[in-house]
Amino acid sequence: MKPEIRRLGRAEYEPVWTAMREFTSSRDESTPDELWFVEHPPVFTLGLAAGPEHVLDAASIPVVRIDRGGQVTYHGPGQLLAYVLLDLRRAGYGVKSLVRRLEQSVIDLLAGYGLEGERQAGMPGVYVAGAKIAAVGLRVSRGCSYHGIALNVATDLAAFSRINPCGYPGLAATRLADLGVRDTIAEVRERWQPRLAAALFAP
Repeated sequence: MKPEIRRLGRAEYEPVWTAMREFTSSRDESTPDELWFVEHPPVFTLGLAAGPEHVLDAASIPVVRIDRGGQVTYHGPGQLLAYVLLDLRRAGYGVKSLVRRLEQSVIDLLAGYGLEGERQAGMPGVYVAGAKIAAVGLRVSRGCSYHGIALNVATDLAAFSRINPCGYPGLAATRLADLGVRDTIAEVRERWQPRLAAALFAP
């Protein structure tokens, strides 16, 4: 069953989060999976395990406590999010495999630009030369996932200095724009979408 692809453009964080929860709570075994691509206005999100002390100086940026795993992260213009609304029972794999598949889709995308993405043990996400370019955060309810992975395309990285990203003081962040990639968000999405689908739905 092919997933439904939704391109939401730029949308406020909380309504999209609410829509993900409502979709997941109302779906059944016949509901197609969906991939949502979206940018958000500036927001810091705190996962279930996040300590508020990891927000160092939010300034005027809203801080929202949400229901995904993990610590604190930043979303904002120039960052492309892929939310993965999957029936993991139907997919036949669990959360650890889902994380690796999400990471692999970004590693494959980076390779297409001639860049080497890598994993770091115990620190989900994708890194380039030790700096984080993509962050993963997930929730599973009734065997179905939501939330997903955030990729820094042309994000204002200064916002990450206002937090301890993912709970790690001083964790360096990077973005495609600083690695020689001049593609727009839409162009990156078009390159990423087939790689993401292949990673998630390949046998």
